[in-house]
Amino acid sequence: MKGRKFPFKDSDGLRPTSGKVRETLFNWLQFEINNKTILDPFAGSGALGIEAISRGSGKVCFIEKNFKTYKVLKSNLELLDSNRYILINQDSIKCLKKEDLPPFDLIFLDPPFNQELIPSILSAISKENLIHSKSKIYIESEYQIDPEFLMSNMMYKCKIDKQKKSGNVYYCLISLEEL
Repeated sequence: MKGRKFPFKDSDGLRPTSGKVRETLFNWLQFEINNKTILDPFAGSGALGIEAISRGSGKVCFIEKNFKTYKVLKSNLELLDSNRYILINQDSIKCLKKEDLPPFDLIFLDPPFNQELIPSILSAISKENLIHSKSKIYIESEYQIDPEFLMSNMMYKCKIDKQKKSGNVYYCLISLEEL
């Protein structure tokens, strides 16, 4: 799907990952994405999950709370003509606590900024066993993530493999070790 553009109208709070950041992320993951199961609990435009599908991932689980954003994402995903995704219209934290989902290989955390969602989603992912010791988590936030922050919100020892900043966005890729 190289170069394919998906239409997406601006939506309140929607902040799609920039092309530069997305390129860096997928360079980091280039040898680790094939056939992997992926969770995108704040899907928004779906840019990260759609890119993952185009690069050979296994199944991607998109969760999007905003109904208008969900409808546009659903329409764009239908253009893929793929059965490699699940799309859910719910609050991600509530959904992850009630759905019986298997552990994911890779999780994209790019929640709306300034809502303190990262601690809650990390805790839910950890407590609901949605990760395993070989999982990787990508986090995009308005502040820098450090190992102490991760340890205080998860039941796993975490290692920050890569970390960068672009404009006012911090992003990192972490790997896990079960405690």
